[in-house]
Amino acid sequence: MIPTYLAEGPTLADFGKDVWWIVLIKVLGVFVMLLLLTLFTINYERKVVARMAQRPGPNQVGPNGWLQSLTDGLKLPFKEEIIPFTADKVVYFLAPVISAVCAFTAFAVIPFGPMVSIFGERTPLQLTDTPVSVLVVLACASIGIYGIVLAGWASGSTYPLLGGLRSGAQMISYEVAMGLSFVAVFMTAGTMSTSEIVRAQEHGNPINLFGFEVTAPSWYAVLLIPSFVIYVISAVGETNRAPFDLPEAESELVGGFHTEYSSFKFAMFFLAEYINMITVSSVCTTLFLGGWRAPWPISFWEGANSGWWPMLWFFGKVLLLLFGFIWLRATLPRLRYDQFMRFGWKVLIPVNLVWILALAGIRTLQDQNVADTTRYLIIGGVVVGLLLVVLLWPEKKKATLPSLEEQVASRPVGSFPLPPLDLQVPPSPRARRAVAERQPVMASSRREDTDGGVARTTTNDDSGAAGKEV
Repeated sequence: MIPTYLAEGPTLADFGKDVWWIVLIKVLGVFVMLLLLTLFTINYERKVVARMAQRPGPNQVGPNGWLQSLTDGLKLPFKEEIIPFTADKVVYFLAPVISAVCAFTAFAVIPFGPMVSIFGERTPLQLTDTPVSVLVVLACASIGIYGIVLAGWASGSTYPLLGGLRSGAQMISYEVAMGLSFVAVFMTAGTMSTSEIVRAQEHGNPINLFGFEVTAPSWYAVLLIPSFVIYVISAVGETNRAPFDLPEAESELVGGFHTEYSSFKFAMFFLAEYINMITVSSVCTTLFLGGWRAPWPISFWEGANSGWWPMLWFFGKVLLLLFGFIWLRATLPRLRYDQFMRFGWKVLIPVNLVWILALAGIRTLQDQNVADTTRYLIIGGVVVGLLLVVLLWPEKKKATLPSLEEQVASRPVGSFPLPPLDLQVPPSPRARRAVAERQPVMASSRREDTDGGVARTTTNDDSGAAGKEV
C-alpha cells in the first residue's frame, strides 16, 4: 500500500531538510538525466526530421541507430582542437563553461514529482525550491547570454563577433517577452515557487455560468492561453532554434558565435543548446501544463499522482514539447533578422502588456465579488471592443514612390551607367559586320574534248538537273 505522504505535493516547508547523501543523489541524478536526455533528444530530432523528409535517418550505430548520438558525443572530445592565434585564451575557455553551467543550474528548481521515499528517507522529487524559483530560471538564462557574447568576442574573428552580438540581442529581446508571460502565472497562482504553481493547478476551476456549475480546466495553458502562446514563441527564439536560428545562418554568419570553436568546447555549446531546449520545455510543463500531475483521463486513476509515476507524465509532456521544436525546424523557413526583431518588440511585448492589464482587471472584478455572469459579460464586451479596434484600425498609407523615369532623371552626374529601361540590349560595335545578300548560285564548268574537235560544255544549275551537251 502506498503511504499517504507519497500522494502529496511538496511545499516550501519540505525543502532544506535532506541529509547530505540524498542531496548528492539528487544532484547526480539530475546531471545524468540531462546528459541522457540530451543524447536522446539529438537522436529523436534526427529520426523525426528524417521521417518528415522521407529518408532513413541514423540507422547504423546501435539498435536501429539509437547509439548514433553517443558515438558523436564520444568523438568530439578526441578531435583536434584549433584555437585562433588572436583569441583571448582565458575568455575563450570560460565562455562555453558559462553557457553549460547555467544550462545545468536552471534545472535545480524544476519539480519532477511528489514526495517519494529514497532508501527510507522522505524527500520531495525536486532538488530545491525557493519563493522566487522562476526568477532563478530567468537569472540562469540571462547569465547564459554572457557565454554566447563572450564566445563571439574572444574568438578574435569578425563572423563570431557578429554572430555573438546578433544572438545576444535576440535572446535579450525574447527573454523580455518570456518574463512578461510569467507575470500572468504569478498573478493567478499567487506565488513564484515552482512547486506551489504546480499545486495551484491541482484541482479544476469551478465556474458559475448563467446558473450552471461548470468545472473549467486548471492548467494555465487553457486559463491563460495568451501567455502560453507567447511563451512558446519566446522559448523558440530564446533557444536560437529554427525558424529563429538567425545567429547560425550559414549563408550570412557561417556558424555564428561558435564558428572558431572545435573539439570539447564546441561539444559544450552543443550540450548547452539542447539542455536549454529541455529546460524551457520543463518550465512550460511546470507553469502551464500542470507539472508532474497526470493529464486527463489518467488522472481518474487513484495512484496516478503517487510514487514515481508522475515522472513519466512529466517527461511525456516534455517530449511532446520537444516534438514541437523539431516539427517547427522541419516545417518553417528561416525568418529575416529584421522581421524577427520587429515581431518580438512590436507584437509580442505589446500584446503581453495588454493581456496583463486585462488580467489585472479580471482579478479586480473577482476581488470585488462581482457575479460570475456579470464579470464574463464585461470581459466579453472588452474583448469584442478590442477586436473591433484591431479590425477597424486604419492601415498606414504607403508613401508614393516616384516613377522610374523620375528616379533616373534625379541621379547625380557621373553615376554608374544603367541598363536600358526597355530591356533591349543594343548589339556590340565589335560584333558588327557586313553580311552580303545571298544570290542563287550558278556553277558552270567548261571543258573541251579534243577528241574529234567537238567542244562540250556542261552546265549544272541549283536544281541538280543533268548536264547538257552542246
